[in-house]
Amino acid sequence: MGKYNPNIHHRRSIRLKGYDYSRAGLYFVTICTQNREHLFGNIENGKMMLNDAGKMIKKWYDELENKFTDIKCGEMIIMPNHFHCIIENIGHNVGAGADLRVCPNNIPDKQTPPGEQTPPGEQSILGEHIGSPLHRVVQWFKTMTTNEYIRGVKNKNWQRFDGKLWQRNYWEHIIRNEKSFNAISKYIVNNPQNLDNDKFNTL
Repeated sequence: MGKYNPNIHHRRSIRLKGYDYSRAGLYFVTICTQNREHLFGNIENGKMMLNDAGKMIKKWYDELENKFTDIKCGEMIIMPNHFHCIIENIGHNVGAGADLRVCPNNIPDKQTPPGEQTPPGEQSILGEHIGSPLHRVVQWFKTMTTNEYIRGVKNKNWQRFDGKLWQRNYWEHIIRNEKSFNAISKYIVNNPQNLDNDKFNTL
């Protein structure tokens, strides 16, 4: 992958054309901060030392399973300027006679605070297809972490970011077998020790 260019506005889609990202499966996901800014902590002696912003990222990753009942959170690592994780879509277990086309109960139970972003789709979810497409899971995660990071900048003097907390797109790899799953899990766990081989690192 070439060097990130913030002036490119019309990026080629990196999603796999024709693939149903709401079906059950395992995905290796990487999200980078805007301009690869180091915002979440530092590597010390081969270990990632999270600052308060990095701990906040972990909190919202753990929250994904509560927001999306068909999502399971696997291995993850928060790096200074990017985030790796394995997300599993386990699919919905629906009883006999259930309507497989829509999921009518995902209505938000509280309003988004003034001045913050509203997650896409939260205002009109009736009639949404069952299953949680990967892009919707990632977008919700980005929105929640961005909103809390903004509060951290205002109230806790966290480092400011330029325009957006995260890059617009993200990287994903469909994990198709156990060998790939084990290799990717090991890569995530060992990421801080193998910083020189991480193409997302800009130390």
